[in-house]
Amino acid sequence: MKYVFTSESVTEGHPDKVCDKISDAILDDILSRDPEARVACETLATTGLVLISGEITTETFCDFQEVARSTLKEIGYTSPESGFNWKDCSVLNSVHEQSPEIAQGVNEGEGDETGQGAGDQGLMFGYACRETPELMPLPIQLAHRLTERLTQVRKDKILPWLRPDGKSQVTVEYSDGVPTRVTNVVIATQHKDMLEEFQTEQKEHDFIRKAVIEQVVQPVLKQAGIAFEQAIIVNGTGRFVLGGPEADTGLTGRKIIVDTYGGYAPHGGGAFSGKDPSKVDRSATYMARYIAKNIVAAGLAENCEVQLSYGIGVAEPTSVQVKTFGTGKLPDDQLTGIVTETFALRPKDIIRHLDLKKPRYKAAAAYGHFGRETSDFTWEKTDMIETLKKYLKKDA
Repeated sequence: MKYVFTSESVTEGHPDKVCDKISDAILDDILSRDPEARVACETLATTGLVLISGEITTETFCDFQEVARSTLKEIGYTSPESGFNWKDCSVLNSVHEQSPEIAQGVNEGEGDETGQGAGDQGLMFGYACRETPELMPLPIQLAHRLTERLTQVRKDKILPWLRPDGKSQVTVEYSDGVPTRVTNVVIATQHKDMLEEFQTEQKEHDFIRKAVIEQVVQPVLKQAGIAFEQAIIVNGTGRFVLGGPEADTGLTGRKIIVDTYGGYAPHGGGAFSGKDPSKVDRSATYMARYIAKNIVAAGLAENCEVQLSYGIGVAEPTSVQVKTFGTGKLPDDQLTGIVTETFALRPKDIIRHLDLKKPRYKAAAAYGHFGRETSDFTWEKTDMIETLKKYLKKDA
């Protein structure tokens, strides 16, 4: 059976990602001096304005203005020509402390439980599969690498006329569940106004399309080693000069499908950026990915989805479920039992096991929270392989 599946990604200069980056930069700044801080930071960006709000309880000081401006500068909003300027935009903050009624359920030794409870109720999903070396679905992995490459060629001045805002979209054809080729790629990228140089919009567009295909699309797809068609759309409207927060208001947490699996696997609904690890929206989703990835890496399944759920102020998860879609070497109910036996799933244990109280979150805010194997992304480690393989031997 053949079918196609599509996922998208956005660059760090996309207005929503600008907000995610600022929120996580604030989180990192606070955690660098106060690992026990409670942070739920939301950012809005629009024409000439960054507004920071949310609930933050900390013993340290955060210079919101400095963190926001330095993040905008790092992204590349450094001149009026790009539509947003880190130097002269307004940065406002309206931040208050975490509700004491929530805090008593999260802080150890307070509330109904003596252990650290979950920061909110909710459900979280993790997923892994054999489609890429990183054990991620191929469409979202390719989409992220394309937006990452867009940013790289801009910052390295290979294509110096690019501007920070951009998107990618990748359609992959599957045959009997196996990805066989890329059938469509869509790139939207902000660029410098070059009409004076090219005289017509068509000539300007032809130049941009050729350069983006040669320097962005083809290198990424060739490196992936998968067949692809030359069905590539670049700036489908013809021009993309006005971009960033000037063209489109951005908000933290509005790209949650981009952040996870590109729609290939479920999402519990909670966003990540700006939240400290006491929020299970973030920490338990990272843990679910960690569990699913280790199950697949250990050879217990080809595809694995893990669902966790929690109640606010309660330490133990309210549910644990493992699904392997018929690819498991052991039955799903047995794998669920193995997960509850092997992995400590209380919020405090997740935070300790994945070492989540250290600054590392701004790097995760763009190009995917999953599928990048760096030392800071502890939830991408496959260090439980040998432990899990023992269960295969017991069943043999």
